[in-house]
Amino acid sequence: MNSSLLNMAGKVAVISGGASGIGYASAAILAEQGAHVVILDINEQQGGESASRLTQRGLKASFTRCDITSAQDCKQAIDQTAAALGRIDILMNNAGIIRRKTVVELEENEWDAVIDITLKGAYLLSKFTIPVMAQSGGGSIINTGSGWGLKGGDKAAAYCAAKAGIVNLTRAMAIDHGSEHIRVNCVCPGDTDTPLLRDEAKQLNLEEKSFLKSSAVGRPLERIGTPQDIAKSVLFLASDMSSWVTGSVLVVDGGGLA
Repeated sequence: MNSSLLNMAGKVAVISGGASGIGYASAAILAEQGAHVVILDINEQQGGESASRLTQRGLKASFTRCDITSAQDCKQAIDQTAAALGRIDILMNNAGIIRRKTVVELEENEWDAVIDITLKGAYLLSKFTIPVMAQSGGGSIINTGSGWGLKGGDKAAAYCAAKAGIVNLTRAMAIDHGSEHIRVNCVCPGDTDTPLLRDEAKQLNLEEKSFLKSSAVGRPLERIGTPQDIAKSVLFLASDMSSWVTGSVLVVDGGGLA
């Protein structure tokens, strides 16, 4: 295999929710391949520490605080990145939250928060990134979906709705921006050992270890995912390895939907 197909040298990658979990693992693998990664997160302390962990390894990384539900914040973060680094080649719309409730149990503000952070945030960051990306000759946008964006799940109505929206937003953006040499794809993880999954155990009042174990039940590969499992697929979609892949949904779930 030609290793240059995975080479990210000279490229700039922006990752929302990049302070931890899948976002951080993806930032790390892209930086290891030579990209300058810009971590966007609302958690200023954790985001700064995550960027520092990468720079201490000699990798190129920086942090920008961004509330992705705010158009002003998103525009400012993208404008600052473009001004400082001259381009944006990769955008990973990764930030999201989950509330483990039915539509009856959900409060309106909880519905709004899940939809705004998970779906509206992807729209806003894409809105301001795509013109910058097009000026540089194109790029790759990777949206983080979910297995529950492709099938239903229990007590997660808002999350399922938001992730299904991400899946079809991916297809629509791929159609609209292919002529600008911008590829748009979606990675749909299964249950992955992240702070988000562990928080689900708390929301459901379940013991964390048994909850994580139960999440692996029925998967052909008999385990839950690691953030690095998902990050490898992100590297593929960001790189020239996937140069003719757009509008696609890549399920990375240990066979859970098989």
